[in-house]
Order: sequence, then C-alpha cells, then structure tokens
Amino acid sequence: MHYGFIKTAAASPSLIVADCRYNCDRIIKTIKKANENGVKLLVFPELSITGYTCDDLFSQKLLLDQAVEGLMDIVKASEKKEMLIITGLPLEIEGFLYNTAAVIYKGEILGIVPKTHLPNYNEFYESRRFKSAPKENTVIDIAGKAIPFGTRLIFQNTQMREFSLAIEICEDLFVPVSPGSVHSMNGATVIANLSASNEILGKSDYRRTLVKAQSGKSICAYIYSNSSDQESTTDMVFSGHKMIAENGVILNEAAPFTQEYIEADVDLERLVHDRRNQVSVREQIVDNRYQVIPFSMNKIDMEISRIIEKHPFIPKDTHILMERCNQIFNIQTAGLRKRIEHSKSKTAVIGISGGLDSTLALLVTHKAFIEMGRETSDIVCVSMPCFGTTKRTKDNARKLSKLLNVDFKVIDITQSVKRHLFDIGHDGITTDTTYENAQARERTQVLMDISNLTNGIVIGTGDLSEQALGWSTYNGDHMSMYNVNTSIPKTLVQHIIRYVANDSKGRLKDVLSDILDTPISPELIPAAYGEIVQKTESIVGPYELHDFFLYNFMRWGFTPKKILMLATLAFENDYKTEDIKKWLNVFIRRFFTQQFKRSCSPNGPKVGSVALSPRADWRMPSDASFEGWMKELD
Repeated sequence: MHYGFIKTAAASPSLIVADCRYNCDRIIKTIKKANENGVKLLVFPELSITGYTCDDLFSQKLLLDQAVEGLMDIVKASEKKEMLIITGLPLEIEGFLYNTAAVIYKGEILGIVPKTHLPNYNEFYESRRFKSAPKENTVIDIAGKAIPFGTRLIFQNTQMREFSLAIEICEDLFVPVSPGSVHSMNGATVIANLSASNEILGKSDYRRTLVKAQSGKSICAYIYSNSSDQESTTDMVFSGHKMIAENGVILNEAAPFTQEYIEADVDLERLVHDRRNQVSVREQIVDNRYQVIPFSMNKIDMEISRIIEKHPFIPKDTHILMERCNQIFNIQTAGLRKRIEHSKSKTAVIGISGGLDSTLALLVTHKAFIEMGRETSDIVCVSMPCFGTTKRTKDNARKLSKLLNVDFKVIDITQSVKRHLFDIGHDGITTDTTYENAQARERTQVLMDISNLTNGIVIGTGDLSEQALGWSTYNGDHMSMYNVNTSIPKTLVQHIIRYVANDSKGRLKDVLSDILDTPISPELIPAAYGEIVQKTESIVGPYELHDFFLYNFMRWGFTPKKILMLATLAFENDYKTEDIKKWLNVFIRRFFTQQFKRSCSPNGPKVGSVALSPRADWRMPSDASFEGWMKELD
C-alpha cells in the first residue's frame, strides 16, 4: 500500500471439476505469483476449490471433506503472506450445505461468508443443494478453530482503515438490492464477488454494466472473479470473465475466454474522499449487526502500475473527447440562452482579445443567439488595444468577429489608461501590478458601460484554471454578468475551440486554428518588435500542470505529497520533479490566497465534476492558512 493504493487481483486458474487437490495446487501457485507481484487482495471464483459444476456430487461427503482439506492447504500456503485471499468452497454446517467464500490471511481463516441469493431458474438450481445464508452472524468450527460465519462481516485493516472488505457471491450482484450495496452503506470500501456466471449472448455486457454501476453507486472498489472455461460444459459454458472496477470505472478486465489473471491498483483515498462528500451513501441503512474483523497489514511502498493521466480533464479517446466537447458547448449555450431570455437583454457584450477564452465565449454566445432566432449583430464585440496588444491578436479578434457577423468595435484605451495612471500618481512607465491592472479594469468599465448603453449584459470569459490561480484582476476581468467559461479548465478550452474549428470551413477554420496556436498572454506589457513578451505560463507555470494539480486537489482531496508523486509519474518525460514541486508550491499559495476573488464570482454553468462556484461546489474562507499544506509538501 502506498498513498492509499492497494494492488488487487482476480484469478480463475485452470481446474478439474471435483478434483480438489489439483484445483488447490493451481490456487496456491496463483497465490505465490500474486504475492511476488505485491498483490494485497486476491479473489478467486465461486466454489473454486471444487468447481461450480459438481451438481449432485456436492452431496458426497468425500468431496466436502476434500474441499475442507484443500482449504487448509491454502491456509497453510498463505502463512507469512500479507495478502487477503478469497476463495470459494461448499461447507456443511449443522446439517445444511452452504455456498461460501473463505477469507484467508497469513495462515488464518478470518471469516466465512455464505451466499445469500441462490439462483433457481433456467439452467440454475442451487436451491436443490444449498441453503441461503442465515439472517444473523454466528460462529462455526473449522479444524478446531472458531470462525465468524455470516454475511454481515467486514474485514478491516487496522493499519489502513480505509481498506475495508466485504463479500458477495455471484447472484447477490444481480438482485435489485444487493448485499454489496448494504455492505458499502455500512463501511465496506472494497467488495469482492466470487462468481460462476455462464456465458451466453450479451451476458458479458450485462455483467460489465452491473459491475460499473455497483462500484459507482456504492463508491467502492469491486473485484469480480468469474469461473474458468474449464468448468463442466454439460449444459453451460463459463468464460473466466474478470473485472476490477473503482467508482464506476473499469480499471482492468479479462474479457471472456482470455486471461486467467488480472491485476489493478485501487486508490482507496479516492473512494474515501467521495464518501466523505456524499453522505447519502452511508446514511440510508446502518445495521448494527455488522461485525468488523480486524487484520493488520503493514503499509508498504509499491510500484504503481496504474496509468496516471497527464490531462485528467481530457479523455484520451478522440471520439469521447469530441462528444464531451459537444456536451459542454451545449451546456454553456443553454445557460447563456436562459440568462439572456430571463434578463430580456437586447445585446451581449464581449471583450474580444483574440485569445482562447474570449474566443470560446464568443462562439458560445453566437450559438445561443442562433438558437434563440436572434440577429447576431446584437452581439457587441469590443477590441480594446492598449500597451501590450499585438497585431496578431488584434487582427484575429477582428477577423473572427466579422466572420460571425457580429457588431465589432475598436476602442483604444491607451490614452484613458495613461490619463488614469497620471491621475493616481503613477509614472506610466513602470510595468508593475498597477500598470497591468489599470488596463484590465479600464476594459471592464468600457464593457459595463456599453452594456448599459445597449441594454445588454457583459459575458465573462475567465476560465476555471484562472479562477483556481486567481489569475484575474479583481473587479477587472474578474467581473461580468454571466461567465460561460467559469467551470472549464484551460486545457479543455483549447479542445472545445478545436471541436468548433473542425466543424467549420474556410476562413473561420483558419482563424480559429491561428488563435489556438497563439501563446497564452494577458498582453499587458508592451510587445517587443510586435511579438508577445508576457507569456502567462512562464509566470504562473504550465496550465497542464495546474489543471492536473486542480483536478487531484479538488476532485479527490489528495495531499500535496500525493499530488507531487502522481504528477512525477504522469509527467516523468516532460518535467523534472523539482520543477513540478515549484509549480505545485505556486498553485497551493495562489489557490489559498486568491479565494476572495472566487467568493464573489459571477454566475455561470457548471459543466464537470470540478467547479469553484461559492454557491455550489466550493465554500472556503478567504483567510484560510495554507501552512499545513506547504509543510506537508516540504
């Protein structure tokens, strides 16, 4: 375990039906392999010691005795191995036969969990042989030791309490209210399912849907291990379909008739963070009959094999990315359309700079006006060149506005800003914060006054990444009457514009492509030979890093230390660790010190799981200390 990660595995080794010795030998070999790989939780299929398809042989005392003998061999093989092993076997208890899962750890049986729901339809007739789990937990004797027996058992690591395991068996997943859901409501973060689900047309897709849904709605990790294709084929065929899921996402999968063994690193800190924020998962059914069975598994460093995405806001699959861009664009448009209709605004006023954010805001506004059946000439785009404005951005602002048939105005604010700087006693030469902010505030004043003059509203352009860093001028570009970009990170802004560009033709596509290629800059410092000299990312750091920090800080509540570790893995070929740490330091300081800007941010539509609106997703005191976070990072 490392930073909340545990390595899990699902296995369906080859078997011979009713040959417990052979099956246990294969199970033990798999245990050795998993242990060498650092696995901490290994799940085998339902009735894996005997095979699921023994049918009426389950009534034979010899088979049942051999199953227990095989179990004890597995228990012995588990000695000195810090790994939870879950395997299935039939157990006779007080004259009744149960389909059970044995939980084994370091040479001991921690507990036995019986199956609750027995399928007794079509090709299944488990009720012919097995009894459903009793209502209450009890204690049974195995090899002279008292072992907890029942469905309300949670196995919890005392060294890492977020590792809390519960069991359900095959059909338990398929019923309307599964035991796994109740387990999760009572504290289990990991559910293991030992299964024997036969393969018929469409069933693998159905299983996959169930596993994703169960792990998502219960905010848990879900390890599903299905019977091998070497079960009896008398009337059914099994496929060894295995899945490891986390909170609605499949981390690894062995498709039917493929691998015997899969692994995946589960991040328990993610799960605990979401549960902490979504109390409804735990508050519906609290059952005081649950028994927590402790075990002690030391936290050890592990090599993380899980892929850490560099750009968590951007899907790697191009098709999914384009679908997401389309959805976001529609959400932005719908939000703005409602605000314009409700406010009965005659115009929408946008400060157009030729940069990414104002371009996206204009594209959204243009679509909103088209959908409302309004004249696009009622969109007022204002270019306000000043000290640092370059010909490239000014020309792109003009070209884009003309191509979209909007009302385009150029208001040079140079003299207004010079006069203001003179009035307040600034020399007009020193390029300090006052020099920069005077330009930003003058632009906002112009936009606000034009909106009054035309009975319109000012459309905000600042994005989520800028809000997180406080990269805006308070009461300057910080302010608007509706901000369509408020919850879109900078790295995603580019892709939404590219999505629109791909649907465009001719000159519009060319202009959008050039805007995408323009360095990100507020253009507040005089240009050198007509070229942009003030590049935002050289001042505050690369936006791809800041978006990575923001996502992991906000979405999962990770510590700076863990974020640094993940970023080092994700960007190992792009940045040195010391550079990542430097920019993470900047992110933490700015995120805390700039909260006062977010506390009075304009309205705008939420589009994803990470947002900073003080009215919805993020309520934070403006004077909170960042010292604890900085100390942890250092």
